[in-house]
Amino acid sequence: MHNHKLTECANRGRSSRAPAVVTERDTVENALSELWLWLAVTLGELFDPSGVAVVGASKTEGKIGYEAMANAATFDGPVYPVNPSTEGELFGREFVPSVTEIDGEVDLALCCVPGPAVPDVLEECGEAGIGAAVIYASGFAEAGGEGEALQEAAVEVADAYDISLLGPNTSGFIVPSLDLRCSFASGAEKVPEGNIAVVAQSGGVGLVLAFQSRRQGRGVSAEVGLGNRANVGFAEAVEYFDSDEKTDAIVLHIEGTDDGRQLLEACRESETPVVAYKVGQSDVGDFAESHTGALTGDHELYTAGFEQYGTPTVDATDDLLDAAAALGTAPEPDGPNVGVVTAQAGPGIIITDRIQRAGGRLPELTAETQSRVDEILPGITYADNPVDTGRPMPAFGEVVTAVAEDDRIDIVLVYELFEESIGFPIDALEGLASRVDKPVLFATEGIEEDLSAARSKLEAIGVPTFPTPERAADAAGTLARYARLYAEETTVTDGGGDDNGGHDRTVTDVGGDTTGVADDA
Repeated sequence: MHNHKLTECANRGRSSRAPAVVTERDTVENALSELWLWLAVTLGELFDPSGVAVVGASKTEGKIGYEAMANAATFDGPVYPVNPSTEGELFGREFVPSVTEIDGEVDLALCCVPGPAVPDVLEECGEAGIGAAVIYASGFAEAGGEGEALQEAAVEVADAYDISLLGPNTSGFIVPSLDLRCSFASGAEKVPEGNIAVVAQSGGVGLVLAFQSRRQGRGVSAEVGLGNRANVGFAEAVEYFDSDEKTDAIVLHIEGTDDGRQLLEACRESETPVVAYKVGQSDVGDFAESHTGALTGDHELYTAGFEQYGTPTVDATDDLLDAAAALGTAPEPDGPNVGVVTAQAGPGIIITDRIQRAGGRLPELTAETQSRVDEILPGITYADNPVDTGRPMPAFGEVVTAVAEDDRIDIVLVYELFEESIGFPIDALEGLASRVDKPVLFATEGIEEDLSAARSKLEAIGVPTFPTPERAADAAGTLARYARLYAEETTVTDGGGDDNGGHDRTVTDVGGDTTGVADDA
C-alpha cells in the first residue's frame, strides 16, 4: 500500500486491524468512524496492491481470464497468471498453478473463475495471505436462491481471512495513475488519469462514466464497479477515496442499497465533495434486483436523505460528471448566488432560467459593479445580472473580473460562442477563481476543430468548461445546492438556529421520512 493519506489514517490511534465492537447507542457514530477508518486502510490492498494474481488466467482471447490478464499486465508491479491446467507464459509472465505457490508479494486476486469455484479460490487466497479479491462471475445474490447461498459462502470465507471483496458480478476497477486495470473491459487502458473517483453500482455505468470523462478531455482517479457489494459497498468506497490524495470529487451511481445509513453517514463525513445519481424514479425494482441484487427503495426518500446529509443529487450521467468537474476543480462556493456574463443574449436567457430551476439565485449586482461594467463597456446591452455584452470583445475578460469581484456573487458562469479572431479571455481568467475564492465556470460552443485547443487552455488553468448552456447552468445549480447544504450543516454545527433551513444530520437523530432511507435504503 503506497497511499500516504491512508498511512496517516492508520496512525490515528488504531492498534488493531479490526474495529472495536460497540454496543452502546451513544457510541454508534464512533464505531462507524472506526469501521470506515479500518476499511480505508485495508482497502489499500484492493485499490493499491503490491502485486496481483489473475486466478483463472487463460491464453484464449475473448475469455475473461485472458482479457483481465491483458489489462492487469500494464501494472508496474508483479502480476501472476494462475491456472493449474495451463503452463508457459502469458504476456511475459510464467503461469503458476496456485496462489499458494507464488514466490512474491501479492495483495490482490482477480477471480476469473465460475461462481461455484469462488469459495475454494478465496480459501486459497486466505491461506496465501492475500487481502483483497475481485469476483467477476455472476449467479450470486442477484440470482436469488442458490446464488444467495453461494454469495454467503464466499463472504464467510472472506470474513474468516479478512479479505476485502469487490463484487461478485462486477467488471472490476481501474486506477489510471497506477496503471492498475483490474477489469476485463475493452478500452480500460485508454481511460486517462483525472481527479474524479467514479463509484458505480453497475460496472457498465462506471465504464460509461469513465469513457465519457475521457471524451470530455478529463479522466478519473478511479473507476469502480461495486456489483453485488458482498463486503465492499458504497460507504467503504466513499471513505477510501475521501482519503485518496488524487481524488478531488467522488461520484456515485446507485440503483439501491441495504446499507443506506452507513452510506449517508460516509457522505456526510467526507471532506471530498460527493455527488449522487440515484436511478429508479420509475418502477425498475425487479430489473435492478436481478442486475446487482439492488433493493431500489423509494426514490424521493433517497433524494431527501442525500440532501439532508449534504450530498447533492442529479438525474443523468452527464450531470454527474459536470457537477464533479465543477466541485473537483474550482473553489467550493460560499453561497448559492450566481453571476452570469454572456456574450450572446439567447444562451444567457436559457442559463438564467435554468440556473434558478436548478437551485441557484441570480442577485442584482452591486451599484459599484454595474458602474464598473458601464465604464468598461459604455452602452452595454444589459449591465445587471446576467450581464450581456452583445458579443465577445477584447474587454470581455474585464467584465468577467468585475462580476467575479462582486461581494454578492458566490459562483461565476460565463458563456461565449467561440470567435477565433478574439478567442477566450485566458489572461483574465487565469488565477481568477483562486484570487476571488469562487468557482468560475465557462460554457462555449463552436466548430470543434477551431474550439478544441482554446477550450483545453481553459481546462488547463482550472476553469471547467461545458458544451451547452443547460449543462453549465445545471453544474452551477449543483454548486449552489452544495453551498446551501454546507451552510445548513455549518449552522447546526456552530450551534446556530434554523434560519436557513438547517437541520441536525447525525446518524442517530435523523427524524421524519428520511429515517426510512437510513434504515431501509
